[in-house]
Formats: sequence, structure tokens, C-alpha cells
Amino acid sequence: MRSVEELTAAMRAFQESRVLLSALELDAFTAVGEGATADQAAARAGCDARALAMLLNALVALGAMQKEGALYRTTPVTAGWLCGPQSARLGLLHIAGLWKTWSTLTSAVRTGTAVRAPGVEKADEEWTRAFIAAMHQRAARDAGALVEAVGRTGPCRLLDVGGGSGAYSIALAQANPDLTAIVLDQPHVTGLARDYIAVAGLSARIATQDGDLRADHFGQGFDVVLVSAICHMLGEEENRDLLIRCGRALKPGGRIVVRDFILDEDRTFPPQAVLFSLNMLVGTSGGASYTQAEYDAWLRAAGCGEVVRPKPQGDVLIGMMG
Repeated sequence: MRSVEELTAAMRAFQESRVLLSALELDAFTAVGEGATADQAAARAGCDARALAMLLNALVALGAMQKEGALYRTTPVTAGWLCGPQSARLGLLHIAGLWKTWSTLTSAVRTGTAVRAPGVEKADEEWTRAFIAAMHQRAARDAGALVEAVGRTGPCRLLDVGGGSGAYSIALAQANPDLTAIVLDQPHVTGLARDYIAVAGLSARIATQDGDLRADHFGQGFDVVLVSAICHMLGEEENRDLLIRCGRALKPGGRIVVRDFILDEDRTFPPQAVLFSLNMLVGTSGGASYTQAEYDAWLRAAGCGEVVRPKPQGDVLIGMMG
């Protein structure tokens, strides 16, 4: 149980978050680089010098920037992480987008659904690039557990439904030389996916397909259908329908692999999944985090005779057809 002081501090935590997010949006870390005055950084970033100095001073106070006299410098951490050719800035800008939707939480709780039209941001090319970059960074980091669940050897034809950048298909193809994959997503996403796939040198084994995961039939003859970070965007009946269509795309004995946040049965743990459910409330018309029992029911409706969770507290479920 948290104290009054701790709860009050949590309420004020948005201030530090906003400082960092504004610095990302302004690309302040690149503007400062290895050393710049507030005037110099403001000229590079297109900002008011007085106001930027106040922001840079706040970054120094938070430990994200250094200051010597009038000269600001990035820290060893922020130098490599938030500016330069290997910068994670593009992916992290997705968090700045979440700020806007989370600001509608009060209204969403009153109305029961997102009050910003779901998908508005997706029409913005910059938002899409940031979102896909963010998902790629996370998937590349978390792919090991999924590779272990799917397996590393033997011929395998994979369908990656709503596969985004193709990060999981890339990881699985790197682990299994006999695996080929199709990444299915919307046209404005598959173009980005092809770039990521080409960088990985896997264009010969991973193809993309434009499609609508909410309505399309996915073809047939797949050994594995991967549904990663998709079900939380959809309502209960939509998930049931999606997984039934996934089941129809499989060979006998094939597998549906679901990777997502999984709530415990009273929906209060783990905290990240609970908070992500609110993220779907403010960002979608009917999405949420779901329990293992709900996933079990949908996978069995899709024709899975057995459903396993490789790690008891993991985020992967595998439905075995038949």
C-alpha cells in the first residue's frame, strides 16, 4: 500500500515525463550534441533561446544533460541513445503520441471507449514511422522467447498477422534457415516492413502481403500463424473471429502462436498488462488486455485441441490444431 506522499509524487511524475518528451520532439539532444550554448542549440532546433535554456536546465536537473558554465552537453547515455545514427529517438517518439491519447482517459472512462477517433494518428506518416520503429525496437529485444517457443529447426511456413516491421519474422528466419514467412499488414506498413527485411538480408525468404486482419481470409497451408501484439487492439468477438480465421489458414497439426499481455484472472496483475488495458481504452474502440482463460476459449473455438503457455508468467500462448 502506498503512502499519501508516494501517491502525490506519482501524480506529479508527469512533469519529468513531459520534459523528456518535449526534448525528444524538439530533438534537443541532437541540437546540443557534444557542446552548445542555449543560443546555439536554439538556433539549431528552431526554438526560443530563453525557453530552451529552461528546458535544458530541467534536463540537467533530471540527469539527462550536463552543464558547465553556459555550455550544455549530452551525457554518455543520451549521446548514444537519443542522437546520432543509432538514435532510438524515432521509436521513442511513439511515447509522445501516447501522451495525447492518455490525456483523454477521464473522458474515455466516462464514455466507455476512446474519445479520439481510433486510427486518426495512423493517417499521419510520421506517426506511423514512429510507431513501427517503436514496435521494431521492442520486438528485436524480446524476440528470443518467441524463437524458443516456435522452435529453431525444420521446414516452416509462417504467416505473421499484423506483423508490422516484420521483426519477429526476421528473428525466426535468422534462427531457422528452413523458415519462410509472409508478413501481412496494411499497405502503409508493409512498405516500411520491406525496408527492415531488406536491411536484415532476408528479402528472399520473407515476403509482405497487404491485407486487413479484421476481415481477410489468410489462405492455407501454413505451419504457424503468429498473432503478436494484435489481440489487445480488438474486442472479444473480433478476437474470436480473428483466431478462427487463423485456424483455417493452418495445415493439420499447425500452431497458432499468440504473443500479448496476459492478465491474471482478477485482472489486477501484472501491472504492465493492467496499465496497457487502459492504453487500449483510450486508443481503440473496444480493445483491452485479456486473461489466459479468454485466450484459451478463443483458441479452442479456432480448432486448437491443446493450448500451452511455455512459461507460466510469460506472454506467449500456443494453440495446437486438432
